[in-house]
This record gives sequence, C-alpha cells and structure tokens, in this order.
Amino acid sequence: MALIALGVTGGIGAYKSVEVCRGLQKRGHEVVAVMTRAATRFVGPLTFEAITRRPVITSQWKPGANADIEHIAIADDIALLLVAPCTANVIGKFANGIADDFLSSLYLATKAPVLIAPAMNTNMLGHDAVQRNLQTLADRGVRFVEPGEGYLACGWIGKGRLAEPEAIVAAAERIVSPRDSALRGRRVVVTAGPTYEDIDPVRYVGNRSSGRMGFAIAAAAHARGANVTLVAGPTSVEPPLADEVVRVRRATEMRDVVLRAAEHADVVIMAAAVADYTPVEPLAEKIAKRDAPLTLTLQRTPDILADLGRFSARRPTPLVLVGFAAETGDLLRKAREKRARKNVDLIVANDVTTPGAGFEVETNAVTIIGADEEQTLPLQSKARVAESILDRVEQLLKRRTAAVNS
Repeated sequence: MALIALGVTGGIGAYKSVEVCRGLQKRGHEVVAVMTRAATRFVGPLTFEAITRRPVITSQWKPGANADIEHIAIADDIALLLVAPCTANVIGKFANGIADDFLSSLYLATKAPVLIAPAMNTNMLGHDAVQRNLQTLADRGVRFVEPGEGYLACGWIGKGRLAEPEAIVAAAERIVSPRDSALRGRRVVVTAGPTYEDIDPVRYVGNRSSGRMGFAIAAAAHARGANVTLVAGPTSVEPPLADEVVRVRRATEMRDVVLRAAEHADVVIMAAAVADYTPVEPLAEKIAKRDAPLTLTLQRTPDILADLGRFSARRPTPLVLVGFAAETGDLLRKAREKRARKNVDLIVANDVTTPGAGFEVETNAVTIIGADEEQTLPLQSKARVAESILDRVEQLLKRRTAAVNS
C-alpha cells in the first residue's frame, strides 16, 4: 500500500493523530511521522516511533552526511502528505512559502497530494488572514478535512475542533487508494446505533449498541465514492464523514427517515440495533419509586427491515438490502430464516456472546449470508468487516447491472 507522511503540529488535537496513524495502518499503509517542535509538547515522539516502527522526524538539523536533504528523499517517496492537526501557524507557513522546519520544507519539496485537517480556536478559524491562507492552499489543489463543531480546548463552543480520526483516515484513503467501485455515485443508506424507547422523561428501553459497526460501514461506503446517508440512533461515538447524517431517537423516527431515504437509494444497510418493543404510553412525569412491583405494557415497534423488503419488491429496480442478526444462540439457523422471511439480499449474523464481538467493542466476528453463498469472517476490526460487507454489496450491484444490460 502507500507510504504516508503524517505531519503533526502543535495543537491539543495532536493526541488524535495517534488514532489517525493507527487507522492508516489498519488500512494497510506505512506511516512516517513528522512532528513540529510545538507538537512534541503535546505528544511524545516515542509514541509515534513505537506505532510506526520508524524514526520520527522532529528536526531538519539531524546530524550525519546528507541529513539536510532528507526532506527531499521523503518528498519523493510519499504518496500523500497528511497534516492533522494543522494549526493556523502552519497553514500560514504553507500558504506563504515559509520553510523554517522539516514539515514546511517537506510541503514545498513534495509533489505528492496534500491533505490538511485544520484545528484551532473558532475566532482564529474565521479570521480573514486564516481564511485567505486556506483559500490560497485550496487554489493550489490542497485538500481539506473540515473541522468539527463542539467543545474546544479553550472552553469555547464552536467550529474548529479537529475532525474525528475516522473521517481523516477515510479522506486520506480516497486520495491514495482510488478504486473503480460499483458504489461510486450510488446512493447508500446506512443505519447505526440503538433506538431509545422512552418509559418516562428519565428512563427508556434500549440496548448496548455503540453504532461502531454501522459507522464503519458508512465510512467505508463514503470512501468508495458512494453518496451516503447515515441514520444514527443515540450514540456517544462521533459519526464518520458522510454526505448526510440524520439523528433519531425512537424506532418510529428511524423508520420514517429510512423509508423516505430509500425512495432514492440503491443500497440500504440496516446495521442499527432497533428496539423490538416500546412502552404503549410513555409517561409525561417520572415514575415515583414504590415498594410494589412495577408493570410496564410494551408493544412491538415497526419492523423496518421487513418494511424495506416489501418496499424493495415493489420497485422496478429492487434495492440491495442488507440486514443484521445479533443473536445469542443458534445463530446461522435464525439468520437464514430472517433473510428469507424479510426478503433481504444479505444478512450479517453475529453472536454477541462471543468475546470481542458484538456491542461496545471495535472488533467483530460475523457470517455474511446470501442466497447462494455464506462467508464467515474471523474476529477482526469492524472496519475490515465493513469492507467485506461492501465487497458483497458490490458483487450484487454488478450482477444486477449486467442483468439489466443483457
């Protein structure tokens, strides 16, 4: 795969660069870390050296013969210069051709694509000088991962926070690993996370889904060039980069959003752990604690996957429809029956009692069940599982395209 130079500059977001580095490695890339002097005040070079198994470049004055032209050698070798976080100071250096350290010299010397993830205080980001510098870099072909909004290290709330590592890695992947994907230009809807069915203003019926599996699928689909709508239940994990992110809470909300989005979609992947039951009448006030037992009356929530199966069957061109089956026993039999009963193309089955798989972890072990093929994946990262699921989706899209054209 590719050799990527990861530039780390002096902002509090530097700690996220460690996860960016690991994410790039999980995608099969080699990483060489280039740290500014200020960056080393936030993260130690030894951290990156241990992860990359390469010397970390912190100075252009490394002793030794020809050390002063090391930036030229790296500039020729790398497939991408990625700077995350990139401070206002370094953006200014890049824009104005200032080369007073290794990273800024590398920027001027390399012909590789450049990807920048800005991170700074909200007012700094909006300042005319910074905006002019960003525009200058954009005019030169530099690409960006937009900063997020939220709590900043300075205590302010606003735009300027470093984008999440998954979004940065996905953006880098699209540059260094362009592929002729059957998903390119396709509309893909992905659901993720749990739904919360309110009992009263304090309590709810829910489950332990973190949304990580659905988020990994959405990120991978976006990296393949798909137009991704991500429908996410309540999660503490930041969603990845997508064309549209819609937040929902209850199963009925998720159903309404998904069915609307499915009208213009080519693929729907239901990775969300939708609650099967909801209280008949949520109470307007908190239930007071009593000594007597409490009885709740629950009713079924909408079966979104079954609704999608019926909707797809009525379309001139059916959806490629993927569901999930999280079970605690008799996994394959239940998953096969679910696939047939709900008229879906693929069911991704996983046993949530398996150590390291299922909810609240970053790994999974699944079996992808189709009409004519079953593929069992051993325990691995959810990012890799996502790629395997999308490989199967692409196969189905290609077959349907070939059938239409024949």
